[in-house]
Amino acid sequence: MIICSVNHIAKSFGGNIIFKDLSFEVQEGSRIGLVGRNGGGKTTLLKLLANQETVDEGVIHWKKGLKIGYLAQIPDFQELTSREVLKTAFDQLTATESKLQQLEVEMGQEITPAHLKRLMDQYGKLQDDFILNGGYEMDAQLDRIANGLNITGLLEKSFSDLSGGEKTKVGLGLSLLKSPELLLLDEPTNHLDLKAIEWLGPFLKDYTGTIILISHDRYFLDEVVTKVIEMEDGEIDMYQTNFSGYIKEKEERLLREFQEYQEQQRKMKKMKEAIKRLRDWANRSNPPSAALHKRATNMQRALDRIEKIDRPKIEVKKMAIDFEVNDRSGKDVIVLEDVTKTFGSRTLFEHVNMLIQYKDRTAIVGENGTGKSTLLKMILKEMEADNGMIKVGSKVKVGYLSQHVFQDIGDEQLIDVFRSEVVVNEGEARHILARFLFYGPAVFRKVNQLSGGERMRLRLAQLMYQDINLLILDEPTNHLDVDSCEVLEEALDQFNGTILAVSHDRYFLNKLFNKIYWLQDGAVHFFDGNYDWAKGKLEAIEVKQAANLGMNKIIMPKVTKVVEKVRTEEIEEKIEQIETEIHILKQKLEVESELELLQKIYLEIELRENEREHLYSQLDEVV
Repeated sequence: MIICSVNHIAKSFGGNIIFKDLSFEVQEGSRIGLVGRNGGGKTTLLKLLANQETVDEGVIHWKKGLKIGYLAQIPDFQELTSREVLKTAFDQLTATESKLQQLEVEMGQEITPAHLKRLMDQYGKLQDDFILNGGYEMDAQLDRIANGLNITGLLEKSFSDLSGGEKTKVGLGLSLLKSPELLLLDEPTNHLDLKAIEWLGPFLKDYTGTIILISHDRYFLDEVVTKVIEMEDGEIDMYQTNFSGYIKEKEERLLREFQEYQEQQRKMKKMKEAIKRLRDWANRSNPPSAALHKRATNMQRALDRIEKIDRPKIEVKKMAIDFEVNDRSGKDVIVLEDVTKTFGSRTLFEHVNMLIQYKDRTAIVGENGTGKSTLLKMILKEMEADNGMIKVGSKVKVGYLSQHVFQDIGDEQLIDVFRSEVVVNEGEARHILARFLFYGPAVFRKVNQLSGGERMRLRLAQLMYQDINLLILDEPTNHLDVDSCEVLEEALDQFNGTILAVSHDRYFLNKLFNKIYWLQDGAVHFFDGNYDWAKGKLEAIEVKQAANLGMNKIIMPKVTKVVEKVRTEEIEEKIEQIETEIHILKQKLEVESELELLQKIYLEIELRENEREHLYSQLDEVV
């Protein structure tokens, strides 16, 4: 079934056409990845699909009564805790719950039998509705989402006191709890740590509704989406595959189109040469040959009627990054020995040991709040360790790329900020910045008006033209589009120095890094391999620790997730079956008049309701 139909729509801002004449259909149950370069109109299209903005031309049709979920802007929830914010997803159910509680109080008072019967009838109908819509599962669902997104520590905090990133995570949880038929997500992994991302992927994969999401996380896209819509130069192409399949199909399509273009060019060239020869022969004849002129004219008409194939854009404009190392560092670049850091009464980590040597590709991973960025700050001497030793080796020249780059910059122009660290004249600066996709008057834009991806590109431009041999990167791919991520990876792969990075981008980690320091529970684990290797080894360590402690519950996330899912599905199926049986028995109750049968039906209903309550208790334990 088609739940959304986009017909020849157009959208412009300030006279600039974002896209024009876009048409496509969204089938029920689809999981679509919306990809393309930053600034290409992906977010604008998502807002139009969410009915948050209006189209300039064309029309969008939605299925009647379609429930759409889109986290466009974090609402201002005054005087509510995060838990209360999440619970607003169940407003209708909580209203029913309050009404049930009110009826329970009224039924406990001294009233006439007739009034009691009316209240009981009303109570029964409300309770059926409450059960069928998952009323008894509200808290379990909320806790499941909070655990998955790793926001349980935020639940009792005032929502207004949270940071922007924390509010976004709670807002994402609210969107998931509402469980809309059409779920629209714009970079949902940006503020999540690895644990939350690895939970969100399978959750969305099993989502019963329809999903359209924007993401630059290639690993996540492969995990979730089954279709890809590519936006490029105001046009779209639909691919019926996951992200890796889209990349392969796109390359094959471009090659095929280029071959068709070349073949047509060869054909047209031959026709032009034939026309020229015919006219030359016609003019050489004495008298000039009218027949040859006619053939040339007919051939020219045929040439004019050919529908010309545009030359495919094999090479789109990408950043040109090339880090050069003039002076290499010593062998030992960074050494940490027995390092401990505390904040107040909380120990962030202790007895951390790290060794990073020349040309190593090392990554630090872990959940948010485990101390990854703190470690970087201590290495950069922006923060001191409480105990232990941190040493940066001889001849080390550091280039640092922060995920919060240029946040303190005011109204300064882009070109001036660039030249504050790279000493070149204005003409040379403009030439360099063009290599990072800042063209013409764009170099005079205010830095505080740049997007996250544009700030990242500006910082990369600075780093490329500085004499550095150690790159320290804090979430470098966070705001880059897929093309820019690939260019950055290629440049880093060619970098003839040492790289230390903090990242939650699993594709990036697997492609470039062969040494992983994993921060968890105040300790650091070292793995000599990429991210997938490290993850597997860490899970094996956790299983072994669980066995050594005699624990029955294996703490390995993947195993736990599978077991919980199977157990949850079994219990939910039993609950659904019992509720159907209760519904049938209540229907019998309404038409039965014989006292003995009525008593028997009441008893059967009571037994099934007790069994249902027991199953709900089991469900709470599993979740």
